[in-house]
Amino acid sequence: MHPEQTPRVPGQRAVKVHQPTPFPPVVDAPAPVVPVQPGTVPTVASIVLPDGRVVTGYAINPMHPEPLTAKPAVSRAAVNVALGGVGFLAVCGGLLLLTTFIAALAAFVHQLVILAAVIFGGWIAVQVFSASGHRGGTTVHIRKAVIKRNHFHG
Repeated sequence: MHPEQTPRVPGQRAVKVHQPTPFPPVVDAPAPVVPVQPGTVPTVASIVLPDGRVVTGYAINPMHPEPLTAKPAVSRAAVNVALGGVGFLAVCGGLLLLTTFIAALAAFVHQLVILAAVIFGGWIAVQVFSASGHRGGTTVHIRKAVIKRNHFHG
């Protein structure tokens, strides 16, 4: 019988239990110490300090590092190409900032022109539609107009 076909109580699921596999214990064995005898017995040196103390110890020979291999000289052309590339990137960045500044300045001028047009248009509208009477203005009746020195008589 397959596991799918085994009769079960509703709501009960088949559970498969996994047992952990233990790892073998790790043995921390220290590395064997091999005594190394020096070729010669180092000499012991004593130094008397100015305050009268005596310091005794082994003299240590300074270590000399291996000489470095000479690096090949960088050609002048390679240096010029590298500097030219850096300069080109700097110019490109500057031009990008310059074009951004010019675009922002153009947008600002455009907004100023629109603002001036709105203000001037509002001033014109106030002049035309104001109910101030004949305060320096002229009423024109075109059908019966007779023009005499800025006065229209109908």
